[in-house]
Amino acid sequence: MAAPMPGRCFFFVEKKKRFCKMRVSGGKTYCGEHATEEGGSRRIACPLDPKHTVSEDKLDKHLKRCNSREKAKPVYYVENINSGSGDTDEALQQVTRTQVSLSEHSRTQLEALLDKLKAAVTGLPCDVEDSVLSHPVLQEELHNPKNGDSAHKHLKQQSSILGHLEAMGLLSRGRCFVEFGAGRGKLSHWIHEALKTDEHLKTDEHLQTDDDLQLLLVERCSTRFKVDGKHQDVGVQFERLQVDIQHLDLSKVPLLTQKKLPLVGVGKHLCGAATDLALRCLLETPRPKPETEPPRKRLKTSEPADPAALPETDPGLDCGPGPVLGLAVALCCHHRCEWRHYVGQQFFLQRGLGAKEFSAFCRMSSWATCGLRPTNQDPPPPDPTNQREEGEEHEAAEESDTVSGFLSAAERERVGRLCKHLIDAGRLHFLKTKGFDSKLRRYVNAQVTLENVLLTATPSASS
Repeated sequence: MAAPMPGRCFFFVEKKKRFCKMRVSGGKTYCGEHATEEGGSRRIACPLDPKHTVSEDKLDKHLKRCNSREKAKPVYYVENINSGSGDTDEALQQVTRTQVSLSEHSRTQLEALLDKLKAAVTGLPCDVEDSVLSHPVLQEELHNPKNGDSAHKHLKQQSSILGHLEAMGLLSRGRCFVEFGAGRGKLSHWIHEALKTDEHLKTDEHLQTDDDLQLLLVERCSTRFKVDGKHQDVGVQFERLQVDIQHLDLSKVPLLTQKKLPLVGVGKHLCGAATDLALRCLLETPRPKPETEPPRKRLKTSEPADPAALPETDPGLDCGPGPVLGLAVALCCHHRCEWRHYVGQQFFLQRGLGAKEFSAFCRMSSWATCGLRPTNQDPPPPDPTNQREEGEEHEAAEESDTVSGFLSAAERERVGRLCKHLIDAGRLHFLKTKGFDSKLRRYVNAQVTLENVLLTATPSASS
């Protein structure tokens, strides 16, 4: 039996057949989790989060500083501001009550859904074009042999997103990049690295007085190994908001209201409904209300006006972020979309579709990227000599009979892509109503990731 590592806990974990690797305090033999082995206080589950434990005699002190304690809401937290219309709650409840899995649909029901899908996607002007780009700032890292396959795939995606931002004229200073679903903040990191090359155009005096580049990272979870804390450059402002996009009011974020720089939305990858929440957050942020009364006429005199006689300025008229210059968001996980948050509801309703069909299409969209393993391939013809007892694996066979019975693996993949195509078409329709020209592009090869579609948008000429 190997001895414990120096400075580590002496408790032997029987299940793992090794000693605990947690560090111990000076003069201690066991870590806090196993302190009871040397007469310490009993450990109990934290009442706020049972995923971790705490010494029973230190519970009161722990509850005051536990990360799971209820904290005061920040000023930019507005509950459900980006959730969408509440008028669909009744429809959602009806769908929830009647919703069944695809394996429980009869063949007739599945064929009816497929007919509706094919009719809805007919003539949609949202072809996905191949557009794999790159940016020179990532070339050195892409050829770094220390990066494994996973890191290399992420770097290819980040490089292509930066390439599209540059092609659209969005990758420059003098604006604020809002990264939704930031995670560790790698995308913002590379945006900052790409814009470092512009710093030589600015004088030292200007750098010291003008914060002309802002990067706002939005992530609902606490994240380890963040990279945004390493950037302390003069003239660059990094800020991280730990808040769900669903409750984020950009018009109340202090960083955005100070300089009012134009906004550029970015994201990799925004799962399911998070994409719709981000679009609402970015494009439906409350804007200053116009004045309802005409301005007071200027006095016909050279004498200065009495300040008391001038109309008071409404501070609410000078709030809010700058205009939106565009966005580039890598899409994924359409099966996690929700009708309540979906921005393309009007698009669906115009085609005679509703919450029920949307829910089914979301589940069918997973067929495009589920990884068609051998168990998902076309079933072999029944063997009359097979004497397998009924009951075992009955549910798996039932699902195979209902879906795979009349759809081959290639057909299921095609149907899944059509579902994604239709859901994304609703997002393009939403962007058009907001005055944006938008496109869908395959920004990396399928070998890098099957979720390889990038949604881009810039203001239309008419808007």
